[in-house]
Amino acid sequence: MTRKVADCRKHPSVSHCSLTIAGEEEEVVRAAAEHAVSVHEHTDGPELREQIRASLEDEKASA
Repeated sequence: MTRKVADCRKHPSVSHCSLTIAGEEEEVVRAAAEHAVSVHEHTDGPELREQIRASLEDEKASA
């Protein structure tokens, strides 16, 4: 299974957050939603989680 990555640097924010979360898709969506709520003051819900899921990228293999 390909690991997924959520990278805050790809989304503009007031805090200039640099967090990157990697893992299996459901783990990343859950952790990224918790981060978005606690740090970026978003409201958790299906819409937020779908936005996160749509922004996920495959993790690049390290050499």
